[in-house]
Amino acid sequence: MQIACPAGSEDRLREFYGGVLGLPEIPKPLVLAARGGCWFAVGTTHELHCGVEESFTPARKAHPCLLVADVDAAADAVATAGGVVRWDDAIPGIRRFHTDDPVGNRVELQQADPAG
Repeated sequence: MQIACPAGSEDRLREFYGGVLGLPEIPKPLVLAARGGCWFAVGTTHELHCGVEESFTPARKAHPCLLVADVDAAADAVATAGGVVRWDDAIPGIRRFHTDDPVGNRVELQQADPAG
């Protein structure tokens, strides 16, 4: 999946996706690295690509959804880093929240509710 970001935001995105959420950064192919941005592994089969967009506008509706082993720990990590945690109980049996990455893109983190 790809999200957009402004030029020069890579360090902030690395801190959030890599540091706060614990996603390992993966190297971009050399031919693409010159374009800026950064990539992260999501599990063993998916990737999150943060791609530089010249006229960047944060995505407020469209968003990646990341499944986490412990949604409460993820919420604590986001809050500790100064992020806003917006819990959402609209889907029965699913514990999830939304937050924003450092450039304003909406991000969802969710875990299946064991009680659901």
